[in-house]
Amino acid sequence: MESLLKILAEIRPDVDFEGNQELVDSGELDSFDIVTLVGELCDAYDIEIGADDIVPENFNSVEAIMALVTRLQED
Repeated sequence: MESLLKILAEIRPDVDFEGNQELVDSGELDSFDIVTLVGELCDAYDIEIGADDIVPENFNSVEAIMALVTRLQED
């Protein structure tokens, strides 16, 4: 989780990722941020995030992002 928070802080240092449960819905993360995040997650966790996985539910909170990463690592 620490490495994920570090990645998120590098992308958007102005956002409180631990306290926000609606990162996409509230507009804290926009489409450019998501594209950047997907690339960083793929590199950092050696996973492949497909287009089907790029939905708001998977990026709305740190917990949701970590759940996506964990699921893809298990596949």
